[in-house]
Amino acid sequence: MKIGIEKIGFYTPHIYVDMEKLAEARGVEPAKFTIGIGQSQMAVAPITQDSVTLAANAALSIIDDEDREKIDFVIFGSESGIDHSKSGAVYVHRLVGLNPHARAVEVKQACYGATAGIQMAKGHVALNPESKVLVLGSDIARYGLDTPGESTQGAGAVAMIISANPRIMELESHNVYLTNDIMDFWRPIYSDKAFVDGKFSNEQYILFFNKVWEVYKEKSGLELSDMEAICYHLPYTKMGLKALRTVLEEAPEVDRERLLENYQVSTLYNRNVGNIYTGSLYLSLLSLLENKDDLKEGARIGMFSYGSGAVGELFSGVLQPNFREHLNIEGHNKLFDTRKEVSIEEYEQIFNETLPEDGADIELDIDKDPAPIVLSGVVDNKRQYVNKRS
Repeated sequence: MKIGIEKIGFYTPHIYVDMEKLAEARGVEPAKFTIGIGQSQMAVAPITQDSVTLAANAALSIIDDEDREKIDFVIFGSESGIDHSKSGAVYVHRLVGLNPHARAVEVKQACYGATAGIQMAKGHVALNPESKVLVLGSDIARYGLDTPGESTQGAGAVAMIISANPRIMELESHNVYLTNDIMDFWRPIYSDKAFVDGKFSNEQYILFFNKVWEVYKEKSGLELSDMEAICYHLPYTKMGLKALRTVLEEAPEVDRERLLENYQVSTLYNRNVGNIYTGSLYLSLLSLLENKDDLKEGARIGMFSYGSGAVGELFSGVLQPNFREHLNIEGHNKLFDTRKEVSIEEYEQIFNETLPEDGADIELDIDKDPAPIVLSGVVDNKRQYVNKRS
């Protein structure tokens, strides 16, 4: 039985910052951001958006009534959770109107959470072939204003439906995974901003990729020549390229050229959204699928997932017949086209606007946010969510 991605969609806030202007405001040569790390725009989350609303908006863009009945498991991968007890999945389950007879959980391991969710989903579908699983990767990356990590911030979510006989991609089973207890990136529960040892994290990312790639080749019998493309977790778009370059010498020139070309296509969305942690790998996959016009059925796509701290996994998927018919290319183009640029001053004001930490109630102005699902305030320590379409 084939199991894989039936549908995939994403959502990102309606406002963004131009990275050249951010560089100028910080006294940095713009090329350091646009070429050095490979970022052009950075999505900014208004106070009316959090990891729950981003995930719910992404899910809302792909599910239909049949999905609402068949989805019986919601897995919410995030490192930007809004509650230490209640999962974001439970909120999303209600906001998008899913069948009540469903499981709903939140999974956390830095940027690896959505990948863990997919593997859990595959097991569930294998036991329950008529079921569908909604897997969400939703995050807001925050490092602070004028900090070394500021240029790798971002906000957004990817939603995927995992099912039997998938229409977009069959996920193969020769996965290779690796865990090591390191401190390259972390966020203590008392902090709303992450801490990172950037140089060490980059080194570990590449090391993890090299280790799982060697084992993957042995386990699967596949080589670079068998890959149409490899998509990566992208905290910034140059990161995956650094890893890819370490193995390119294994392949003939024609394969190297194809992998490099397709890598660049896979970064287009990430370049204009920024880091979305658990969703970054799948935003890269979506960018490749929607922007590479000559991808054919049967093409194998490698995927490298990395979550600091650290867990890494390499796996692959095979594109299904007529997969492009099941993508939401028009909707995603509209999402990008209707975004609004904000000035650096506006961005800083938005960044500093946070919810009360003393238990106070707050009512938010949701009219400025065009998203269907928004956070409207906090009452009695309970976040208030609104689906404007219901």
